[in-house]
Amino acid sequence: MRVNSVQVDNKIISITGKLIKTARIEEEWYHDVENPASLIKGLKESKSGADIFTFWQRLPEAKPKYNYYMEWDAIAALPIKSFDYWYKKQIDNNARRAIKRAEARGVEVKVANFDDDFVKGMTSIFNETPIRQGKPFWHYGKDMQTVRKEFSRYLYREDLIGAYYNGELIGFIMLAHAGKYALTGQIISKIAHRDKSPNNALIAKAVEFCENKKIPYLVYFMWGRGSFSEFKRRNGFEKTLLPRYYIPLTIKGAIALKLHLHHGFVGILPEKLILRLIGLRSKWYARKYQEHKG
Repeated sequence: MRVNSVQVDNKIISITGKLIKTARIEEEWYHDVENPASLIKGLKESKSGADIFTFWQRLPEAKPKYNYYMEWDAIAALPIKSFDYWYKKQIDNNARRAIKRAEARGVEVKVANFDDDFVKGMTSIFNETPIRQGKPFWHYGKDMQTVRKEFSRYLYREDLIGAYYNGELIGFIMLAHAGKYALTGQIISKIAHRDKSPNNALIAKAVEFCENKKIPYLVYFMWGRGSFSEFKRRNGFEKTLLPRYYIPLTIKGAIALKLHLHHGFVGILPEKLILRLIGLRSKWYARKYQEHKG
């Protein structure tokens, strides 16, 4: 996806949106905002076209520090004390059974290298199905060369953990280092091997990795909705609220904030309606995929 961007205070700022254009730090999971006033001033002077600038405080800074208009962002964060504490105290019985199931059914989980075999395994996982989590899967249809090119860009800050069955890569995590926490930059496994619970085994290995590296938190991106958030909860992740600020840069941005239009059309819909629409979307894509297979 192409986005407009500008550089302000040595930070790349991406600008997205059509009617209301919103600016944010391109890699905000990895960078703190030390001087928001300077960024705001620079954005106004850059003639970027942005109407609103938004930034947040990264984990573990959960207490608001600024007087700008603020809302709460919910991320999935797992405080790391030790693997033993996580296994005994932070996860539920379903997750424990899943971890034991993965081991009993022959899943081997280990730190991996980004070599030809690993890329081949990634490509096979990506091309298993065009639909994941009820919508078209972004990486479906890509060849090895494309996968290698796209996923090698950030290896300088990532460790790879693979789940193997009879020597075949059936799932993996790309564990990104964000300074104050590790981030599950990618976690995915083959649907054909779901009965072996590879994702649970991968998270268990990631917790062990964080303990060994003395990383205080493992983060699984935003909290999310429905069964996805339930999976995170069962594996010890907590719904963690962080301050997100919104600053108008133009008159249009100020009006959008006042009318609560800064999240777009979806942002003004009731939560129950959003969940219903997500369910309908999932059914539509599933039916479309079955018709295509037929």
